Amino acid sequence: MITVPKGHSMSRIHRRVKAAVAVALTAALAVGCSSGAEGPATGSQDSVDAALKAGGTITYWSWTPSAKDQVAAFEKEFPNVKVNYVNAGTNKEQYTKLQNAIKAGSGAPDVAQIEYYALPQFALTDSLANLDQYGFGAFEKDYTPSTWSSVRVNNGLYGLPQDSGPMALFYNKEVFDAHGIAVPKTWDEYVAAAKKLNTADPGKYLTSDTGDPGFATSMIWQAGGKPFTSDGRNVKVDLADAGTKKWTATWNQLVEGKLLAPIKEWSDDWFRALGDGTIASLVTGAWMPGNFKSSVPGGAGKWAVAPMPTYDGQPVTAENGGSTQSVLKQSGNPALAAAFVRWLNHGNGVKPFIASGGFPATTADLNSPAFLDQADPYFGGQKINQVLNDASKNVAKGWSYLPYQTYANSVFSDTVGKAYLGGTSLDAGLNAWQQAIVDYGNQQGFTVSAG
Repeated sequence: MITVPKGHSMSRIHRRVKAAVAVALTAALAVGCSSGAEGPATGSQDSVDAALKAGGTITYWSWTPSAKDQVAAFEKEFPNVKVNYVNAGTNKEQYTKLQNAIKAGSGAPDVAQIEYYALPQFALTDSLANLDQYGFGAFEKDYTPSTWSSVRVNNGLYGLPQDSGPMALFYNKEVFDAHGIAVPKTWDEYVAAAKKLNTADPGKYLTSDTGDPGFATSMIWQAGGKPFTSDGRNVKVDLADAGTKKWTATWNQLVEGKLLAPIKEWSDDWFRALGDGTIASLVTGAWMPGNFKSSVPGGAGKWAVAPMPTYDGQPVTAENGGSTQSVLKQSGNPALAAAFVRWLNHGNGVKPFIASGGFPATTADLNSPAFLDQADPYFGGQKINQVLNDASKNVAKGWSYLPYQTYANSVFSDTVGKAYLGGTSLDAGLNAWQQAIVDYGNQQGFTVSAG
């Protein structure tokens, strides 16, 4: 689940941790690069069951809103296990602390929440336990293909998916109706709608985007781009491939046309703009409804959900956000830690996660009548999970992140961000981002090529 503190944009968080991530990754790479290279293990869950029966104490780092309730439910079900829950900070803040503990050789938790885009970095440095040794590979059929592929790195299984972020179009039906805007099915229609709305009322914008790396990579993903490929320490970066160019050809019209709201995402002003109609739509992950309900009370009854626009009208989407829980190799009781991960994301722990507003990755929950048929009052009684569930089935295949995506995201604002700020073509900004990514990777001991 994506949760960003009010007033703290993703790019600001990135800048704060950029130097720390670089230092920590450099040190961690010195440990080795053996994660999963030996191929999938075919273990048994017997040791996990035995550890759960024996009990003990483990430490869990997470920022998800459901964590406290999940821990309480787990301890009630298994009173012989004590889980010390720690909120070590939101995403990047936690990752920096985690990398520091890995570098020091002590101080890491038994279990940590890690977003899908950051997982390869920790798996690469041999910091995580391969859950194939506990037979968890048998759970593949129980998750959406896109989330399962996100926890598989170099033939190893480094977590069980917790949530999913298939993208959809969230739109202010009241604003759309007032201006005669039909829900766009294609990106051409979306751009036309942006022009129509801003022309009719220059104080209103169809959407906002001041430059977020997670959004950009998800949009490239949906367009069929595959800018990042890697095989161990060999990495290729091509931020001018056909899919990337397809996205920029569309999005440049909004950037260069000044059709994007000049309001920083996740700021108080942004939430207000979503509530008062200044921003009339968002293309984002299925985890967004909880943020609307908690931070945009003025939008209740006005917003609706539709499939993400596509380039040809055929359904295809991408993941935007999402996390797993991983067992750290530093754990003194990895089998018990694995048992906790299994309960969290493949057992009764899924229930409190959904109750907190989380969008699950487990297909049984996604397809359950109770989930699909739930009418959401905030969205005018719409059964939004039906739209979001369909999105989870239409995620484009073949996407992969960099093995140092955390660092790459942290320099997005210094490169591509300048294009957003100046209202110029994103292509030049992406070229600068590519150069920074290639240079950094080669400095860290990877063999990185461009194009």
